[in-house]
Amino acid sequence: MADPRAGTLATPADLVDVPHLVASYYNLQPDPEDPAQQVVFGTSGHRGSSLKSAFNETHILATTQAIVDYRTSQGIDGPLFIGRDTHGLSEPAWASALEVLVANDVRVLVDDRDGYTPTPAVSHAILRANAGRLSGSGLADGIVVTPSHNPPSDGGFKYNPPHGGPADSDATKVIAARANELIRAGLTGVKRVPFAAARRKAEAYDFLGSYVDDLPHVVDLAAIRDAGVKIAADPLGGASVAYWGAIAERHKIDLNVVNELVDPTWRFMPLDWDGKIRMDCSSPSAMAELVRFLESTPEFDIATGNDADSDRHGIVTRDAGLMNPNHFLAVAIDHLFGGARPDWPATARIGKTLVSSSMIDRVATSLDKPLVEVPVGFKWFVPGLIDGSFGFGGEESAGASFLRFDGTVWTTDKDGIILALLASEILARTGKSPSERYAELVAAHGAPAYARIDAPASRDEKAKLAALSPEAVTATTLAGEEITAKLTEAPGNGAAIGGLKVTTESAWFAARPSGTEDVYKIYAESFQGEAHLAKVQEEAKAVVAAALS
Repeated sequence: MADPRAGTLATPADLVDVPHLVASYYNLQPDPEDPAQQVVFGTSGHRGSSLKSAFNETHILATTQAIVDYRTSQGIDGPLFIGRDTHGLSEPAWASALEVLVANDVRVLVDDRDGYTPTPAVSHAILRANAGRLSGSGLADGIVVTPSHNPPSDGGFKYNPPHGGPADSDATKVIAARANELIRAGLTGVKRVPFAAARRKAEAYDFLGSYVDDLPHVVDLAAIRDAGVKIAADPLGGASVAYWGAIAERHKIDLNVVNELVDPTWRFMPLDWDGKIRMDCSSPSAMAELVRFLESTPEFDIATGNDADSDRHGIVTRDAGLMNPNHFLAVAIDHLFGGARPDWPATARIGKTLVSSSMIDRVATSLDKPLVEVPVGFKWFVPGLIDGSFGFGGEESAGASFLRFDGTVWTTDKDGIILALLASEILARTGKSPSERYAELVAAHGAPAYARIDAPASRDEKAKLAALSPEAVTATTLAGEEITAKLTEAPGNGAAIGGLKVTTESAWFAARPSGTEDVYKIYAESFQGEAHLAKVQEEAKAVVAAALS
């Protein structure tokens, strides 16, 4: 149930005490035997709050040393690019990481402006440095200090190997295990130099210039400029804050940065659905202020937002407000594969996660383009983006990337900046907003109703759900339709879902355990409307309960 204050501006009582947060980073020590205080890598790195001893100096010193040990074991001996976002814990963690990296004789490249660095800019830098190589001496890799859209009290730390995308579980399991081993040993084995010495040794790299100057090779900025599209860009206080102004200036686009304020309390953010401050640019509650801005400022044609590390996008149009992420993914795919990228390989595939809308399937069929459905996690798109066999890879949580105009790789991590610019390209080249284009897709393919809900589950039940086999599902129908598939492996690559997906002719649901709470998530969709979707959700709970019993 939504908090009654959702969508309203935060009050002083909602704000994190940043000095206390940073002091806790240095002063609190994690209990290495408490699972909640260990280093754990999810789909986007290790995350937690210093206030709960889940993200402290000890964690970052140990994790950075573990990354050094991992890259040594893999023969990675080139430069390491490191960036940070605007969270209060990001700069302390960035400083701790520098101390360890330099002590281990790693060549470290930091932002030449000493500014914030979006996740896609780090991925772009790694790929550019490696120039298409994924083996041999001198390969670069990277670290991004960010918890993405998480609340201001959280910190995050993620590793991107030489392919430029999120590290896969083979790497993160090794890194996390080594980090926890070092913590248990009281950091014996961690090398470290004073920060002043580490900062002097770090080299400067122009993340912003390299990324911004290269943008015309992936988005049609000339069309946006020539059409006179007027854009309102809101960094939501995140790492893209300097990038949007540079994009406007360097490419002569009619773009205004709505809010250039950086404040680690995020006092200017509307509260999210649960009453927490969260920089989720796909959330109607968190984006309420930008929606109101566009409604009250008629000179702008479109507005966009990014989360704190700019790997996600939010699209706001005059006719529909904030677009559902699934809706925009379908429109983006239809545009890119429908003629906007004629030099892409004819065999370039569309990548989607298994909890993304089936509207994408219908668009792919109408375009006669191959579709690949993978488990949740952007890492599954990395190989295809690297070799150009995926033209596009996208997640339902508003994260995606796509190829350059010539069909070569742009980034292998989510890039909220190019997706936001793509919305303006669509408007410039079609004369219609992305939401108007989605209405045309609905007219052609039907109107899906989509939602995600949570259901309670114990730790044992979550473990059972993650290990289910299709045979555990005995139901033959779902919401009045015959079940056509029971999946525990993704059809696109055979990888384990870590849960269950059940499909019918016009509907589906997927159930996955939460990594942080005693719940499991039910994603569901129906092309028969909201009432049928509610039946799918209710029966999904029963199907899962029966399978777990």
